Amino acid sequence: MATLKDVARLAGVSVKTVSNVVNGYSFVKPDNRRRVEEALEATGYRPNLGARNLRRGRTGFIALVLPELSIPYFAELAGLVIAAAQEHEWNVLIEQTFGTLTGERQALASLGPHLVDAAILSPEALHVEDFQLSVPAVMLGEHAVDVPISRVGIDNVAAATTAVRHLVSLGRKRIAAIGAHPHRGTAALRLEGYRAALAEAGLPFDSELVVPALNYHRADGAAAMKALLDLRNPPDAVFCFNDLLAVGAMRTAAERFVRVPHDLAVVGFDNNDESAYSSPSLTTIAPDKAAIARAAVDLLHQRAGAPDVALDDVQTPFSLLVRESTVSR
Repeated sequence: MATLKDVARLAGVSVKTVSNVVNGYSFVKPDNRRRVEEALEATGYRPNLGARNLRRGRTGFIALVLPELSIPYFAELAGLVIAAAQEHEWNVLIEQTFGTLTGERQALASLGPHLVDAAILSPEALHVEDFQLSVPAVMLGEHAVDVPISRVGIDNVAAATTAVRHLVSLGRKRIAAIGAHPHRGTAALRLEGYRAALAEAGLPFDSELVVPALNYHRADGAAAMKALLDLRNPPDAVFCFNDLLAVGAMRTAAERFVRVPHDLAVVGFDNNDESAYSSPSLTTIAPDKAAIARAAVDLLHQRAGAPDVALDDVQTPFSLLVRESTVSR
């Protein structure tokens, strides 16, 4: 492998000048910078990131702790976090917990300054006493308990209210919800937004129209929709707490010859890639996932430089994307 000395010899400059170019310092003369860059290209030199990070007192890694990569929202978010981390010369180690208390505790126990510089967490089952971290951390979304960690995410209550208001604006009266969950903070907030929109419209809350989902997979949405369609007075609309639940619900509707959106309007949440290509395409709440990833990584970068400084939470935008599952084209 080429060394700094090899590059310096070919460029006809000092090793210090090569080091300044490699590390991005701006006070190198333009002609010297050009010669060094040409020599770097010719020799194929690659910096030793491990040695550089050791000198800087950092590992060069951050952890991303997620419930389940098979859920598109988390897979897409992971890719965006990796891209944002690269801007700070960080690599990303991904831990998948499946949203279980054991999995999340094991993931947190493995995080230490010998392994990572900081961590981005998306917990579902942790208790307050579990948040004993030895590295700076940022939480994605809301959690069922209040913990002293900066959070990044959308306003889930407002987003859910927006989704249900859309259904109300279409004249729907029997609006169901799929995705209630006793331990997910986001589920509780989306249910709160659902109830707020019903109250705002003067529609009664009917507990039989709220169906829980242990997991947020297509099969869970399909099963929940079967239960709703079996009611004596089934719904004419449904708000699903993620897109996979909505896709499963629409599958059941099709099997029962319930027309979407004519007989049943459906709204999802997350705007994963599948939502734009389902048939019918899915109306959904679209969080700005790129903004969430950037904000989380930027917060970590600030915390890594000043770990004792308290940082505010960051609220990122969302939008409602209206598609064929609620409005006929």
